[in-house]
Amino acid sequence: MVSFGPPELPVYEQPICPGDGYIWTPGYWGWDDDDDDYYWVPGTWVLPPEAGFFWTPGYWAWGGNGFAFYEGYWGPVVGFYGGINYGYGYFGHGYDGGRWENGHFFYNTTVNRVNVTEIHNVYNTKVVVNNNTRVSYNGGSGGLEARATAQEQAAAQERHVAPVAAQSQHMQAARTNPAFRASQNRGKPPIAATARPGAFYGGGAVPAKEGGRYNPPPPNERKTSHANPSNPPPANSRPATPNTAIHPSELPPHARAEAPNTGNANLDKKYQQEQDKLRAKQEQEHQKLQQKQDQEHQRMEKQQANDARKQQIEQQHQHQTQQMEQRHAQQQQRMQQNQQPPQHQQAAPPRPKKD
Repeated sequence: MVSFGPPELPVYEQPICPGDGYIWTPGYWGWDDDDDDYYWVPGTWVLPPEAGFFWTPGYWAWGGNGFAFYEGYWGPVVGFYGGINYGYGYFGHGYDGGRWENGHFFYNTTVNRVNVTEIHNVYNTKVVVNNNTRVSYNGGSGGLEARATAQEQAAAQERHVAPVAAQSQHMQAARTNPAFRASQNRGKPPIAATARPGAFYGGGAVPAKEGGRYNPPPPNERKTSHANPSNPPPANSRPATPNTAIHPSELPPHARAEAPNTGNANLDKKYQQEQDKLRAKQEQEHQKLQQKQDQEHQRMEKQQANDARKQQIEQQHQHQTQQMEQRHAQQQQRMQQNQQPPQHQQAAPPRPKKD
């Protein structure tokens, strides 16, 4: 958790959609534990993991003793994202930037910049925006007071997919760029949005027109403990930080191992099949544990459990998730060891000739 909220959202112009099928994902402020600083993750156009899926943006929210970030996700319905007005269709609730029809995405050109000479699946619907604030967090002092609607609460129970690899790489690239840190850009990032993930340079990258208010506290008050929020926002949102994942849905997908290269094509194919089988099995275990934990959350909601009970369940979930990841890491390590090419014995040195 962080003791102070992120800067306001900067003002920027959306880059033109790079091609048919891309969906806009708005920029947001991330947090880097190593630097104790917020950093800007530029908005960008992303190809969804499958047809029919929308992006629910992540958001910051006050958790009782600090601010926690609730990771965004893909799903068939847009869930709760804190009431934050990210712009370009994400005005606090739902998404007004487009819709799916027969497996094809149609763009609302009222709120999206689309080249209609190349992309013809468009429509034009006026959107009335009542939330014009640039505040970037929910709850706490000065934060938004939005609460999840019944539809958003139902969306939390739908099948979710974590950010795709391009989004994760985009975020990591922003985190390692010093110019994106709030302490350096004072809330006005040099690159506010890109046409494609990670494309920070070139014609598709746009700077912030206007920065967001940034009032950091003294250095010794920047960060609180990493405990999870005792009073999380509604709609079963989950706090997600890289080092303290509580639920499987907050974990990044398992990276695919390097392709085997033993010099034996048949053996390489066998090893690749073993890797794919293990990865699929582990992903199934992720989903199974997530479903179990979601059911426990639903029971808590029905029973109207108190904060102490909720915190106890969250601790159990974190322990379950960590145990699963440790087991998966051990399985992957054993497989890598088993697939190591055999080390050839060194030839014995030649015997000295007899006189």
